[in-house]
Amino acid sequence: MTTLGTPLSPHATKVMLLGSGELGKEVLIALQRLGVETIAVDRYEHAPGQQVAHHARTIVMSDPLQLKALVEAERPHLVVPEIEAIATPMLEELEAAGTVRVIPTARAARLTMDREGIRVLAAETLGLPTSPYQFCDSLAELKSAIEGSADGNAGRPGIGYPCIVKPVMSSSGKGQSKIDGPEDIQKAWDYAMAGGRVSHGRVIVEGFIDFDYEITQLTVRAIGASGQVETHFCDPIGHVQVAGDYVESWQPHPMQPAALAESRRIAQAVTDNLGGQGLFGVELFVKGDQVWFSEVSPRPHDTGLVTLCTQHQSEFELHARAILGLPVDTSLRNPGASAVIYGGVDAQGIVFDGVDEALRVPGTDLRLFGKPESFTKRRMGVALARATDIDTARDNAKLAASKVRPRKA
Repeated sequence: MTTLGTPLSPHATKVMLLGSGELGKEVLIALQRLGVETIAVDRYEHAPGQQVAHHARTIVMSDPLQLKALVEAERPHLVVPEIEAIATPMLEELEAAGTVRVIPTARAARLTMDREGIRVLAAETLGLPTSPYQFCDSLAELKSAIEGSADGNAGRPGIGYPCIVKPVMSSSGKGQSKIDGPEDIQKAWDYAMAGGRVSHGRVIVEGFIDFDYEITQLTVRAIGASGQVETHFCDPIGHVQVAGDYVESWQPHPMQPAALAESRRIAQAVTDNLGGQGLFGVELFVKGDQVWFSEVSPRPHDTGLVTLCTQHQSEFELHARAILGLPVDTSLRNPGASAVIYGGVDAQGIVFDGVDEALRVPGTDLRLFGKPESFTKRRMGVALARATDIDTARDNAKLAASKVRPRKA
């Protein structure tokens, strides 16, 4: 039996989010609806989640001493990482000492905070299908990894062109680029260095997979009626990325039964190994009935914003319920789509024109995130559309997004 306290009382159930952007904001709202006392932590003040939480704290989350001091001062029941740039070894230390429980586990947070840990786990430990890959610590290593090495008798075959380069730690596709030939290597390296959350000069280069489509398989590990962890799957989410950044998503994405079954087999293999409770966003490439593992986030996924208008319980409600030990319902309510609203300008405290026009598009809704500073390509909001079919939902979501016009005040 799960018992929840009353916020701001001696018996409050306290949850601390490390990272309080737009995804964290929705998790905080879901937690508050269940009477949880919330603490929103971010690296800058007035982050979206800090605007709705009971308590707002601003620290450098990659600093282990700052992180330890905050957790020991606040004494939350659960710590929920929502971004990658966190001092995860300190979380492991605090969890081992019994100071706090980390969602889904401190080990999972460490493994998934960078692409190296999770790729090695998936490909080498679990033997799951992935694209060919190498890790590189310099521009010279990157060139050698792509084109091959002539060292030794046989040399080493390269990844080849085209290929994808990403920082080992970044979010929302930042620093990711496609390399089509030798002339692109320097630019890709520089872009990866600028896009990494923590600058430590390491990238992953992946062979390019000629896939038909890519999906996010939201996977939930929650306590069942028997008291044991059970795995639940949401309907697959299709999405379009530009330069590694999601720009639209829809649910459900149509899949052949064999491909869907393989996607869920891979998703369960990864999440079973990571353990704990909560929602995971597993990214996969699909061609015919073949499926390749790409990445996993142990938290709500940006492409899953579409679930705010498609599922009986959104990915944020599912995460909140799962981490609290409550029952979950992953069923679909109706087809729907999401489309990103970019800032379009570099400015603080922007205003949004056209909100009324956007909401006149049938079946639509908006989430304007409330970020205090806008950048040209910063995600400042999302348009949501529900419909009887995916194509209509996608058209309406993009139409609604296009009508919202951010500008300097």
